Amino acid sequence: MKVISVFTLLLFTVFILIPVSSCKEKRGELKRIWYNGSYNRDFNDLNALHIEAATTLGIDPVSSREEAKHASKKMKEIKTNKYYEVENLTHSIPFLVPEAEKLLTDIGRNFQDTLKNLNAPIYTIKVTSVTRTIDDIQGLRKRNINSSENSAHLYGTTFDISWNKFTKMDEKDTLNIGKDELKMVLAMVLRDLKREKRCYIKHERKQGCFHITVRP
Repeated sequence: MKVISVFTLLLFTVFILIPVSSCKEKRGELKRIWYNGSYNRDFNDLNALHIEAATTLGIDPVSSREEAKHASKKMKEIKTNKYYEVENLTHSIPFLVPEAEKLLTDIGRNFQDTLKNLNAPIYTIKVTSVTRTIDDIQGLRKRNINSSENSAHLYGTTFDISWNKFTKMDEKDTLNIGKDELKMVLAMVLRDLKREKRCYIKHERKQGCFHITVRP
């Protein structure tokens, strides 16, 4: 009886220990984060390209936010989710044509997948500007005379993603990644999508963002 009892006890201990140990997954050592390119050279699509794509896929520009509810093409509202965060928008409205909304979601998802592959903590990207009305554009031009009157933001095809502001998903994670490294990861993702001819991108230095327009 003692032999059976000892064997039973050992077997019971093994069954308890196995699931506990298997649930503890270590992230692994952080891999080197490096972008082997130039932001200004790699993301330098001219405004004319953005406008051409925007007028092909986008809505007819609307004068006011009230008119935006009756835009010429169906648009999708974008809201903060697990892939991206929409900042408080003061000069744009959170609506995009479906093609642009899908591109934004893919950017956020690919960004997080790349972080996982690098054994890095997970962050979300931040959307700082989306679709603008004619009133929005005029208001911006009063503040900045260099802003373009014929902006791709008018057509629901274009959005800006910050390259210096990110949100960490798990604040309990003690490992932090600097904004310079996060910008490199975002640039890797954007360069791949640009090479796939899914978008035009301009690296905006003063505004601290990537200006992105979906392509037809």
